[in-house]
Amino acid sequence: MKKVILAAAALAMVGLTKVKANSISHNQHVAVVASQDSVQKTPVKLEDLPTPVKTALASEALKVWTPTSAFLVKSGTTEYYQVNVKKDAEEKYIKLDKDGKVVQ
Repeated sequence: MKKVILAAAALAMVGLTKVKANSISHNQHVAVVASQDSVQKTPVKLEDLPTPVKTALASEALKVWTPTSAFLVKSGTTEYYQVNVKKDAEEKYIKLDKDGKVVQ
């Protein structure tokens, strides 16, 4: 008899339990911040590059690379030339300041 009463009590407890599976509310605030990219790239003809940049491209270390295009990049207070170069099937770019020094 005890077992029947305990089973009935357990069943009553389970039956009276209320599940709130669908009432979870997510009060998440999403803040979207849009910032304008301050980097400006201006195309430059290869023949219009400053003489120190042309000299750097003709140096022993870089003369195996063929310049394909160039850009004047202004990022905040820094200004440099990005020269796209190619050797066989490999392509990369080199960043040089107006004095022909490599920029990291």
